[in-house]
Amino acid sequence: MTGESGKARLVLDLRQAGVSDARVMAAMEAVPRELFVPEPLRSNAYDDTALPIGYHQTVSQPTVVALMTEALNVGERMKVLEIGTGSGYQAAVLSKLCRRLYTFERHRPLLKEAEARFAELRITNITSLAADGSKGWPEQAPFDRIIVTAFAADIPPVLVEQLAVGGLMIVPVGDGDHDQRLELVERTEDGIK
Repeated sequence: MTGESGKARLVLDLRQAGVSDARVMAAMEAVPRELFVPEPLRSNAYDDTALPIGYHQTVSQPTVVALMTEALNVGERMKVLEIGTGSGYQAAVLSKLCRRLYTFERHRPLLKEAEARFAELRITNITSLAADGSKGWPEQAPFDRIIVTAFAADIPPVLVEQLAVGGLMIVPVGDGDHDQRLELVERTEDGIK
């Protein structure tokens, strides 16, 4: 299901999942998810499921994108770092909420496709880099918010160091199979809480 009927169903799915932030809902509605999934899967673009995008990667399910975005409480003057661009869907949603988004993708072909989508949608506040993002982007730090879109064994200390004091970071933590949870941490003067 694509287009307006798909977006209407998406909004209902997001509300049922507990998403209540009007700005997040508007950003999710504004980004055409069908552009971020492979052509053969476009009829499933608004299903609440992760979809394969190649290179053993997926575009996250919409409720996960919305819940992670809502948890970050992104403000319009904030600088955000995303680790794992993938198809660019999460980045496009975040770009509607922040001043500047920096994003890493280790698979260069995926990043090139994402950059083409950003250009097509006239999104100009995203800076992207083809590289392993596990070390962050110290030259652009500190960041007000950091989102990691791939599982990590634990909260990455190198990324915590790049958060501004009072900044938030969300990371899916676990082994990627059975023990999975979203961890939201805040940088304090003394570390994280």
